[in-house]
Amino acid sequence: MSTAERYDHIGTDYASVRRPDSRWVARIHQALDGHRTLVNVGAGAGSYEPNFISVVGVEPSQIMIRQRSSSAAPVVCGVAEQLPFLDGAFDVALAVLTVHHWSDPGAGLAEMRRVSRKQVVVTWDPDVFARQFWLVRDYLPEAAERETQLATLATVVAHLGPATTEMLPVPDDCTDGFFGAYWKRPYAYLDATVRGAISGLALLDRGVVAAALARLRFDLGYGRWHARYAELMDLCEIDLGYRLVVAEQ
Repeated sequence: MSTAERYDHIGTDYASVRRPDSRWVARIHQALDGHRTLVNVGAGAGSYEPNFISVVGVEPSQIMIRQRSSSAAPVVCGVAEQLPFLDGAFDVALAVLTVHHWSDPGAGLAEMRRVSRKQVVVTWDPDVFARQFWLVRDYLPEAAERETQLATLATVVAHLGPATTEMLPVPDDCTDGFFGAYWKRPYAYLDATVRGAISGLALLDRGVVAAALARLRFDLGYGRWHARYAELMDLCEIDLGYRLVVAEQ
């Protein structure tokens, strides 16, 4: 299944569920500050696009493109592996939680390097994610197995060359409903709309996910979840492996 087909299937509620978190906005925009032009690769509904830079989005899914607001930057229907721009056309290329969906991540990252002198990528370390996130570690280890097959932090760093890597902690009230966003709000994972906007759940075997959620629902109903993870209630943010990678040629 191509990226466009995947998001035409699971992306119908992205604009409402995947709202950019202000703290991540601040960290990402800091990396973009001082530049004039940007291409947002895998732009989706336009999350994290700055309003202080001239932006062009690239997105393969028409479902996602239709969810962009009327005030969003212009968008081109296209894929990361074949960006329709000249060499060095942009100051910065941005990619937020999208590289793992590309059919050829190496080619897409090479294209980012070709069209820009600076690359800013949000991805994650699957080892940290699987170890730290209770939903994957204790209920859904199949998600960790799937992630070992995805292009995540190691792939990004290998293809971008010398880069800085910064932790992006997940706040307990995160507004961007990615996989780890509800680490302190477990009931959210029982909501089909929430799960539909999380590719790591939406693309797993439905029977596997249903069985894991049945165990979670039982544990929540009988107080077992809160007893087991009581220490989480004292935290306002957590490291689940999400990383901001910045490379500059």
